[in-house]
Amino acid sequence: MPVFLDLMGFFWYNQSMEKKEKTIEIPLHIYEDFLRQAEQISELKQQIQWLTEQFRLARHKQFGASSEQTDNGQLCLFNEAEQTADLTTPEPEITEVKAHYRKKTRLTTEKLPKNLPVEIIEHELPEEKRVCPDCGCSLHKMGEDAREELKIIPAKAVIVRHVRHIYACRHCEKSSDRVPIVKADMPEPVIKGGFASPESVAHIAAQKFVMGSPLYRQEQEWTQNGILLSRQTMSNWLIKACEDWLEPIYQEMKRRLCEHQVLHADETTLQVLHEDGKPAQSKSYMWLYRTSGEAEHQIVLYDYQRDRKHTHPEVFLKDFSGFLHADGYDGYHKLPVRITVVGCWAHLRRKFDEALNILPGERQHDSEAAKGIAYCNKLFHIWRNSLLRCRLKNDIKNASVCQSH
Repeated sequence: MPVFLDLMGFFWYNQSMEKKEKTIEIPLHIYEDFLRQAEQISELKQQIQWLTEQFRLARHKQFGASSEQTDNGQLCLFNEAEQTADLTTPEPEITEVKAHYRKKTRLTTEKLPKNLPVEIIEHELPEEKRVCPDCGCSLHKMGEDAREELKIIPAKAVIVRHVRHIYACRHCEKSSDRVPIVKADMPEPVIKGGFASPESVAHIAAQKFVMGSPLYRQEQEWTQNGILLSRQTMSNWLIKACEDWLEPIYQEMKRRLCEHQVLHADETTLQVLHEDGKPAQSKSYMWLYRTSGEAEHQIVLYDYQRDRKHTHPEVFLKDFSGFLHADGYDGYHKLPVRITVVGCWAHLRRKFDEALNILPGERQHDSEAAKGIAYCNKLFHIWRNSLLRCRLKNDIKNASVCQSH
């Protein structure tokens, strides 16, 4: 009997070992389908995560605060305790908190310029009414009260007639065959052959480009005042004044702009109607170039172009050599080697801010996006302090120059 049990055990052991050593063969097409599905699942997970982040970012842009300013109490990652602690300050006492309400203020003359002319209107009783209603004796002035109001005088048009006097010599008229004629000096017109004055051109330009009033509205306003000044005439004035007077100033500002070592550049889209060779729905571009913050005299210039080709900044900055701050547009990186393109920290911080907004609240505090924002904030703080010191030095320098004169 024991021998039989040993044989049965030996047989069972061999059978179990054969089962363990036996491998299951999977067809190749099933294995490839499995790998393909696993790859698709991984891609779908990444896509779901990306869509979730975009949904959170869109919801923040729609309902959240538009400002990118950082709440110092929210993202003090590295030295929150060191910034806020003051061991010498005693513990505060418990006191009753009382609410304070701001009083409504009315418009007063303190909010008006100090150099506004004052028109005084006296209101007096006629002589026949300066009689006491009780006894009939004459009244005397015992005091006065006053109130002030803002009076707005609409723009008025006047005709300025320049009369130049011409002089001749009576003695030469009698004794000589040549009579010299001398004319008094008279300023040239702002537009040769036109009746526009510098004040009228400046008013039309300010109304159009500063106040946003188009020329057809200005035409209606002039018509209401009895002056028939067409929008075509005003357009001619603006174009001619820009060509004769503003273009030389623009070129001089451009020359001074390119003398700086650090510049900023950016471009934005705009729509131009009735442009030759382009439909009204197409995009045109306005390129902007300006000096950096350390410049004593700030210069900002605009350059209109029909497209976004990299050749436009290359032509505009042909006399510039230095550092150019710009965004991530690839066209700036095709500029000549004399121009070193440097990235914009404000654009980089905006990406950190967007990445922070799509994270859940519990993951924002110690995230890499929060660290990036904190680093940018520290960098901006150093830059503002240095810029403030530079401006303070310039103010002190200018003040000393004024005192010396």
